[in-house]
Amino acid sequence: MALSTGYNRVRTAVFISGTGSNLKSLIKFSKTKKSPISINLIISNNSKAKGLNYAKIFKIKKKILNYKNKNLSEEKLLSILKINNIEMICLAGFMKILSKNFIEKFPGNILNIHPSLLPKYKGLNTHKRALNNKEKYSGCTVHFVNARLDSGKIILQKKVKISRHETEASLAKKILFQEHKLYPKAILKTFNL
Repeated sequence: MALSTGYNRVRTAVFISGTGSNLKSLIKFSKTKKSPISINLIISNNSKAKGLNYAKIFKIKKKILNYKNKNLSEEKLLSILKINNIEMICLAGFMKILSKNFIEKFPGNILNIHPSLLPKYKGLNTHKRALNNKEKYSGCTVHFVNARLDSGKIILQKKVKISRHETEASLAKKILFQEHKLYPKAILKTFNL
């Protein structure tokens, strides 16, 4: 990552669509001494996303974009990011696919967390697919975002054992617990810390 941390933390936006549990763990991480980032903006495509409550709790600016028209929404989003001097983006359960044009504006500075051991199970329903295929392990991956879905360079992964009586819900819970630990570690790794 071509950003220098110096004494200034890198101004970061987190994009969410749902409960924001990864957002919460990233906010907590950003407040630690060793964190190279500060979270200055929360973006959501869902006005009912529970994760937006963290904006209020932690006094972080938030913006909601309806994404009915992707091009218009992304144009608006780029200007919001520019106004707020955002240098880095962390996707945390953001259910919209960013365009190539958007991604090119932040080369190497967009991270995503995905609930599978990529390159396996890109896209949605990862837990269901892993269970249907009788996998022994699943897990989570933090990777750089490029123009192809869940295909960017992998930063870190964490393996999770699938037990014999695993359900989608139990596997999701197990993996989410690891996601909260993996994302901050991956951010440190991108800054070579």
